[in-house]
Amino acid sequence: MKKIFITTLGCKVNQFESASFRTGFEDAGYTIATSEEQANIIIINTCAVTANAGAQSRQTIRQTARANPGAHIIITGCFAEIGAKELSREKELLGREFSIVGNSKKDRLVQNALTDNVDSGQINLGSILEEKEICRLPVRRFGDRSRAYLRIQDGCESYCTYCIVPYTRGASRSLPRSEVIEQAKLFGTEGHKEIVLTGIHLGLYGRDLGEGENFVSILDELSRVTPKILYRISSLEPPEVTDTLLSLMKSRNNIQPHLHIPLQSGDDQILARMNRKYTTAEFSETIDKCNKALPGGALGIDILAGFPGETEEHFKNSLEFMETLDFTYLHVFPYSKRAGTVAAGFNGQVDKKTKKQRVSTLLKLSEQKKNTFYSSQLGEKYPVLVEGKRSKKGLLKGFTSNYIAVNFQGPDSLLNNITRVKLLSLAKGYVVAERERNNES
Repeated sequence: MKKIFITTLGCKVNQFESASFRTGFEDAGYTIATSEEQANIIIINTCAVTANAGAQSRQTIRQTARANPGAHIIITGCFAEIGAKELSREKELLGREFSIVGNSKKDRLVQNALTDNVDSGQINLGSILEEKEICRLPVRRFGDRSRAYLRIQDGCESYCTYCIVPYTRGASRSLPRSEVIEQAKLFGTEGHKEIVLTGIHLGLYGRDLGEGENFVSILDELSRVTPKILYRISSLEPPEVTDTLLSLMKSRNNIQPHLHIPLQSGDDQILARMNRKYTTAEFSETIDKCNKALPGGALGIDILAGFPGETEEHFKNSLEFMETLDFTYLHVFPYSKRAGTVAAGFNGQVDKKTKKQRVSTLLKLSEQKKNTFYSSQLGEKYPVLVEGKRSKKGLLKGFTSNYIAVNFQGPDSLLNNITRVKLLSLAKGYVVAERERNNES
C-alpha cells in the first residue's frame, strides 16, 4: 500500500488545496505518512509570491529529492506554474520519478498520482491565464484543526507591480454559492468550529457568477444558514471594506470582529508606484470606519518595506502615517525582487541592510500597537476557540473572537471547543486569561 506525504508552502489557499489532496488520497484508501521518509509519493505544494518563497520552494524540492531517492515526487503550486521547465532540468530530479502539476490541474493530481502508467517527468500545466472556472477541490476535514480554511475564490487581476500572482493563478474565479454552502456544512459536520474564508483576491468573489453574487452576499448566507459555525475573513482590499459588509459583521454574532486589510505603504507616491488602487487618506477613512462599526474589533495590516524607489523620506512618511492609525498588528514583509514583475525592472532598488532596518522599525511599531490594543481589552470577556494542543507551559491556548492570543488554565475537555474567558494581564505575545466556568459559549 502506497503512503503519501504532503508538504505545503505559502498561503491559506495552498493549505486548503493540500487538505483536498489529503481527502482524495484517504478516500481512495491510502495512508497519509507522518514523515517523508515513510512515503512512496511526496507532494510538494509550492509558493512563488516572492523571490525568497520561490527559492525556498526550490530548496525544498532539492532536499526532498536527495533524501528520498525511491519516492515519486509531485510538484505543484505557484512555483511549479512558472518554473516547470527549470524544475524539470534540476539535477536532483534527473533519472528519477517525478511529475509537475499546474494550479489549474490540481483537481487531477490525486487520480494521476495513483495511476501507475504516468510517465516520469510528465508536466501537466494547462493554461492558467485562460481558465474560466475555479478548480474544484472538495475537502472532507481540515486535518486535526478546530479551525478550517475554505477557499471560495482563486485568481487576481490587480497586477500590483511587485506581484507575480496574477501570472501564477490567472483571472478571478469563484466557487458557486451552492458548493460554498455544501463545503461549509461538511466542515461543520466534521467538527470544525470556525471557518476562515480565503481566496487569492477574496473581495472579487462572485464577480464571475452573475448579478447579486459578491463577497457580502455569500458571507450573509453562510452566517445565516450555518449559525453555529464562526466565520473569520482572511483579507480584503481597502475599497472592499464597505458599509454593507461592516453592517453585516455587526449584526451577526458568528462573524468574528476581525479584518485584515493590506496597506503596503503609507506614502502615496509609493502606493502609486505599486499600482495600489487607493490613497493613504482613503485607507485612513477605512480604518476609522471599521473602528466605529466594530469597537473592540481587531484590525491587521500588511506592509511592504524597501520597495524600489522608497527613500528615507518615503519611509518616514509611511511610518508617521501608520502611527496615526488605530490598528492591532502589522504583517511586515521586506520587498523581494521577483523576476517577471514590473517592479523588478524599477530603478532605486533598496539594499538588504536598509530593508532589514526598516522591517525592524515596523515590527517595533506592530508590537507597540498590539500591546496597546491588548491592554485596552483587559477586564473584557470574550469567547475563545481553544486549540487542540496546549502551550509549552501546559496551558490551554487560542484566539478570542477579536483575535487576541490567550493562555489559561482548564481541562482537556475544552480542547477544540469554544469557551468564554476574562482577559487578566499582558504576557509576552499573549494575554493571561481565566475561564468563566458557568458560561460556556
